[in-house]
Amino acid sequence: MQFISDTEAKQKFASILDKVQREPVIIRQENRDVAVVLSIEEYQRIMRINIQEFQKFRENIGRKAQERGLTEDKLNEMLSND
Repeated sequence: MQFISDTEAKQKFASILDKVQREPVIIRQENRDVAVVLSIEEYQRIMRINIQEFQKFRENIGRKAQERGLTEDKLNEMLSND
């Protein structure tokens, strides 16, 4: 992973777009990491993983709730405003 300053990022943006095809580039401002530039492929890969992990989490919670006797009717009753 490469680190560059915000000033360099402004001056060499086209070059950064080429670099991110190989690895993410972290942009630093006043010695703090403030942004990461990724290729679209890397972004999509990360999003796929996040969605898969969320689906696993959701299924696990649903299974546990079902094992403990939570039904759709009980859930609707709990969530109603009445």
